[in-house]
Amino acid sequence: MSMFSVDVGLDNFETHVLQASGKVPVVVDFWAPWCQPCQTLKPMLEKLAEEYGGRFILAKVNADENPEIARQFGVRNLPTVKVVFNGGIVDEFTGALPEGELRAFIDRLTPSPAEPMREEAAALLAEGKQEEALACLVQASQLDPSNEAVRLDGIEILLDLNRHDEAATLLGSDFTKLADRAQALRTRLAMSSQSAQVDTEALDARLLANPDDHAARLERSQALAAGNRYREAFEDAMEVVRRDRFFDEGAGRKAMLKLFEMLSGSEQYDDLVREYRRALSAALN
Repeated sequence: MSMFSVDVGLDNFETHVLQASGKVPVVVDFWAPWCQPCQTLKPMLEKLAEEYGGRFILAKVNADENPEIARQFGVRNLPTVKVVFNGGIVDEFTGALPEGELRAFIDRLTPSPAEPMREEAAALLAEGKQEEALACLVQASQLDPSNEAVRLDGIEILLDLNRHDEAATLLGSDFTKLADRAQALRTRLAMSSQSAQVDTEALDARLLANPDDHAARLERSQALAAGNRYREAFEDAMEVVRRDRFFDEGAGRKAMLKLFEMLSGSEQYDDLVREYRRALSAALN
C-alpha cells in the first residue's frame, strides 16, 4: 500500500479525502474496471503520486462500487478527476490527459517546496553573488529533485563560472518539462568549448586593419559569447548585419538567432534578448 495513493470508499472517504485535504490537495480519480481510458490515466496518476512524494494524495474511487460518492461529486463520465483542497473542489477534468498535460495540471496544484529558495537564489544572483546563489540552488534541489527549473538555474550559473565539466555532467540528464531551455544551455556549452582556444587579440588586430572583415567579427562574436560577454557578442553579430546583411548567406542574422537560442529561458538575459531582437528587426526591415 502506497503512502500517497489509496483506494477510497464510503468507509474511509472522510479520512482520506476530506480530512487529508486540509493538509495537501487530494486528487480524486473516479474510474471503473471496464473503462479503457481509466486504465491509461490511473497508472500515470499513481506514478506521479509516488514521484511527487506527498505533495498531493491520490484517492482512487471505483465508481461502480461507490455510486453514492460519484453522484455526490456530479460524475457523469469516466475517468473524471476532482481535486479537493480544504474540503472543497478546486479543480477538475474529464478524460485521460497525456502525461505532459497531467504533470502541468498537478504542478499548478502543488507548488514546489524548492520555489522559495529558487527565488532567494535569483535575488542573490542579481546582487552578483553567484557562489551563494549556487549553494542556495543546491539546497533547493535537495528539497525537490524533480524541479527542473532549479537544476537548470544551477547549470546556468556553472556556465557563467566557466565550470563546464560540472555543467556538462548535469546536462547529461533528462529534462522532460523544460527540454527547450536545457537544449539552449547545451548549445551554450558547445559554443564555449569550441571557442575556448580562440585568440581574440588576433581577431581584434584583423578588425583594426579591416573593419569589413566580417568573418573575423563573427568569430569574435562567438568567442565573446563563450566568455559570457553577451552584449559584446550581440553587438559584433549585429554589426555584420548592419554592414552586409547578405554576407555568407546571412551569417550575421544566423549568429544573432543562435545567440537568441542560447539565452532563451534565462530570465536574467530577457531584456538583452528583447533589445537585440528589436535591433535585428529594425535592421532587416
